[in-house]
Amino acid sequence: MNNSYPATIKGCQDVEIRPNVSGFITKLCVDEGSVVKKGQTLFVIDPVQYEEAVNVARAAVKVAEAGVATAALTAENKKMLAQKNIISQYELQTAENTLAQQKANLAQAEAQLINAEKNLSYTQVSSPADGVIGKIPYRVGSLVSPSMTTPLTTVSDNSKMFVYFSMNEKDLLKLTRQSNGVLNQMPAVELQLVDGSIYSEKGKIETLSGVIDQTTGSASVRATFPNPNGILRSGGSGVILLPEESDNAIIIPQKATSEIQD
Repeated sequence: MNNSYPATIKGCQDVEIRPNVSGFITKLCVDEGSVVKKGQTLFVIDPVQYEEAVNVARAAVKVAEAGVATAALTAENKKMLAQKNIISQYELQTAENTLAQQKANLAQAEAQLINAEKNLSYTQVSSPADGVIGKIPYRVGSLVSPSMTTPLTTVSDNSKMFVYFSMNEKDLLKLTRQSNGVLNQMPAVELQLVDGSIYSEKGKIETLSGVIDQTTGSASVRATFPNPNGILRSGGSGVILLPEESDNAIIIPQKATSEIQD
C-alpha cells in the first residue's frame, strides 16, 4: 500500500545570477532552457569604461614604481653621505620616510589595479555551476546593476532533484518507528508526475525536519531523485508515493470500492 503526499520539485542548486558591475548588456550568450557548464559566459556587460579604468590603474602603478625607484636612490645616497657626516641624521631619516611613503603609494596603486581588473572580469557574467538556464528578463541593451532586485536569470542544477513534501505527525511517527529513526533504512519512494505517470527513478528520503509546525501539525521531508535524462524540472510538482506495510489488513478489489461526498 502506498501513502501519497503532494510535493514540489526543486533543483539541488538554484543559483540566482546577478551582476557585480553596472552597465548595458551588449551580448546574450545563452537562451532560456539552455544547458550550461560551470564557467560558461552567460552575459556580456559593456566593458569599455572598465577597460579604461584598468589602463589608468596600470599607469598609476608605473608612476608609483618610478617614485619608489627614485626615493630608493635618494635614500641610498643620503645614507652614504650620513656615514661620512656630510649630512645630518634628520636628512637621512627624511629620505627613508619618503621611500616608505612611495612604497605605500605603490601598494595602494597595485590594489587599485587588482580591483579594476576584477571589475573588468565581472563584465563577463559566467555560470557558477552546471545547470539549466531559467527565465531571462533582461536582454541586449538593458541597463543592469548590482542593486537590481530581479536576477539576470537562474541556473538550476538538475543533475539530481530535491522533492519536498509534508507528513503529518502520525505518519511521521510511524515512518520513524519502522526505520528505527535511521534515514538509510527508510523505504525508497516513488514520484507520480502531473500526467499521472510514475517517474522511472526511485527516490531516497534524505532529510526530516526536526520541528513539527504547530500551525499545520506536519513536518517537512526531502527526498532526492536522480535526473539523468532531465525529465524533472525545478519548480514542478508531483505526488510522493511512500510504501507502507501493514500486517493486519483486509484486502478487497479496488473496483469493488467507490467514493462519494460525505
